[in-house]
Amino acid sequence: MSGEGGLPIASVERARSYARRLARRHRRSLLTLVAVQALAAAAGLLGPRVLGEVVDAVGEGTASDSLIDRLALLFVAGLLAQTALTWWASRRSAVLAENVLSRVREDLMEGMVRLPLHTVERAGTGDLVARATSDVNGLGHTVRFAGPDFFVASVTAPATIVAMLLVSPALTAVVLLGLPLVIGATRWYLRRAAAGYTRVMAAWARINDGVYETVEGIRTAEALDLGPTRVARAERDVREIAAAERYTLRLRTVWIPALELGHLVVMVAVLVVGGVLHAHGLASPGEVVAVTAYARFLAGPVDLLTSLLEALQIAEVALRRVVGAQTPGPAQAPVPAQTPVPAGSPAPAAARAVRPDGDTLSLRGLRFGYGRGGDVLRGVDLEVARGERVAVVGPSGAGKSTLAQLVAGLQTPRAGTVRLGGADTAALREGDAAASVVLVTQESHVFRATVRENATLVAGAGRADDEEVREALRTVGALAWADALPEGIATRVGAGGHPLSPKEAQQLALARVLTADPRVVVLDEATSLLEPRAARGLERSLAAVLEGRTVVAIAHRLHTAQEADRVVMLEGGEISETGSHEELLRGNGPYARLWHAWRSASVPSYPAVSDT
Repeated sequence: MSGEGGLPIASVERARSYARRLARRHRRSLLTLVAVQALAAAAGLLGPRVLGEVVDAVGEGTASDSLIDRLALLFVAGLLAQTALTWWASRRSAVLAENVLSRVREDLMEGMVRLPLHTVERAGTGDLVARATSDVNGLGHTVRFAGPDFFVASVTAPATIVAMLLVSPALTAVVLLGLPLVIGATRWYLRRAAAGYTRVMAAWARINDGVYETVEGIRTAEALDLGPTRVARAERDVREIAAAERYTLRLRTVWIPALELGHLVVMVAVLVVGGVLHAHGLASPGEVVAVTAYARFLAGPVDLLTSLLEALQIAEVALRRVVGAQTPGPAQAPVPAQTPVPAGSPAPAAARAVRPDGDTLSLRGLRFGYGRGGDVLRGVDLEVARGERVAVVGPSGAGKSTLAQLVAGLQTPRAGTVRLGGADTAALREGDAAASVVLVTQESHVFRATVRENATLVAGAGRADDEEVREALRTVGALAWADALPEGIATRVGAGGHPLSPKEAQQLALARVLTADPRVVVLDEATSLLEPRAARGLERSLAAVLEGRTVVAIAHRLHTAQEADRVVMLEGGEISETGSHEELLRGNGPYARLWHAWRSASVPSYPAVSDT
């Protein structure tokens, strides 16, 4: 299933299947913990049995000093054994929990980077951040604490019942008669809790999204006087969270008192029935005391099991959200080459082995749309030869950026194919040839790393030495400012590091292209955020480096189209005309009109200057 406008939410079965895969990965550690916890539970159950023996010995007048000493030593030995085993098991379970959480985080990141861009964009930043932070943290609390405690209680409770049966089956039956009240109240709670906690987490995701948007767009909000609107949005989100939290609170106010009542009924019943059985010679005082102690002891793990069900409900919802973020939503058409492998599993051998056989870029019958809306691209056919530079131009909303994402393999077409040398570009992203097609957009993120590490993100740190990095920076005009940094290309940049200007960030992004040495470069208005003179100079420096490579450039400034080998005019998701710059100008069609309009807007007008 999918969240409301957010990333998908996995089904309960899919989430539990993922949990079982995690358990199988750590089978040996889990089995060892089961054995140790069982021994710890057995050692802890010696106490009530020893207490019953003491009561019977005193009542029958057979309590000698040596007997009491032996029973006391047995009691202390059991207590020490339980303490030591529990300590060891707690330590090992903490290590296991961290290993499991590490795997969950890795799977989440691997899954998120495979999600189609429009799925992430539609979900919003708040939902993405919530799953990577609060959902993983909530899951982490359960794995670290609630999970191990639940596991210990689930071993201790059956062991306690077995110990009671060995003392007195009749009194044990009395204890078990109180379980229907506990089980009934718990079933009532569980049937309603999952939906309640799903609503709570969705509400938190919405408020995260709203707060993030407000902070990111604070200047725009102030300029347009949107303060009251943003505050009203936050108030609605807070009211939704409060309503969701009140619902789960009402469930707990019914469930928890029912559990306490169940324990009270059991204790009273054991004492009353025990007294009757003793009066008829069917139970000794020691047996009544032992079973009463066991019943009181049983209340601990039962309370723990039931109280932890809330944490487990939250954890299950969090797990469904985490697993859901690893796979595309149901509305997206599955494509074998881009279908994510199960989290925690290696990529299929076929995906790893995909390599293009040649450098021809071929688009056939390409159709694509976002969600359930109409198609943005409608049957695009395009063949780009090796080393050819193609500029894609067109009005805003024509589908240019969408085409760039499809060529780069970031999106899955509804119909048609995008192939480089016969290989699906989406499949190339999964294998060793991932750098065969590189997309550079106008939004360049600088990661928290050194200049060297940022410049080799696509190529890989081991595939480009310092000299190659410096040459790439020199080519894009970035070496001067990079060498001027405190530690040169070893200087940390990005959040918390040395700040970079938009121009420097874009130059660094273009340097990544050069170190990756791709077969195809897709430039989606890659220099549009720079001022015209800087953008023009950067594009000239790239010309020599891109020589011999296939280039698909989404042209915002039409001088890029003027320098291309071929221009593709995209209108309404379809190619309306194609040809060289000069040919299209002579044709006096849509491109010629766009060119003349752009030229008129680009030439500044100056006031006349008098000779006098």
